[in-house]
Amino acid sequence: MYQIGDVLISDEVLTEHFVCDLEKCMGACCIEGDAGAPVDLDEIMQIEEVLPVVWDQLSIPARKVINKQGVAYTDPEGQLVTSIVNGKDCVFTCYDEKGCCYCALEKAYREGKTKFYKPLSCHLYPIRHKKVGDLDALNYHQWEVCKAAVVLGQKENVRVYEFLREPLIRMFGDAWYEELLDAVAELKRRGYID
Repeated sequence: MYQIGDVLISDEVLTEHFVCDLEKCMGACCIEGDAGAPVDLDEIMQIEEVLPVVWDQLSIPARKVINKQGVAYTDPEGQLVTSIVNGKDCVFTCYDEKGCCYCALEKAYREGKTKFYKPLSCHLYPIRHKKVGDLDALNYHQWEVCKAAVVLGQKENVRVYEFLREPLIRMFGDAWYEELLDAVAELKRRGYID
């Protein structure tokens, strides 16, 4: 475990390889699991604001769920999460002609239709974020559906923290990320990580 400012980082975030490989996984992280993506109240408000923009992209069952319970709910652990369809798919999933799953929120953002990217928990994946007292803790989450991402990360020699540069900066800022890079360089120099 390493600490950069007020952020604890598990070793695996710095040492494991990862690059999403949508052609192989088909976006399984949006449709597998037993709960939606963790969100906070501010994100829920932002999602509600952009909902009219993405509404037509959503499936009929997803629209019904949103109409009934909203864009988020509280899961059994007490965490606010995005609503899901049939106990599985995030309500914001949409599919291309090949059956690959995409996030309707991210799609709208990339098309310049909104300023909200997607929930930070989704953007940060495979890093899971938790609060530990006053500190933030970042842990690498290994999931079977992401095996292809590990293989591609190894092939391209990209570590988790490198692949997730943009969401890490989104969460902690440029200065923090530069501090992380400096710490990684020092850990490599000392031979603690390769």
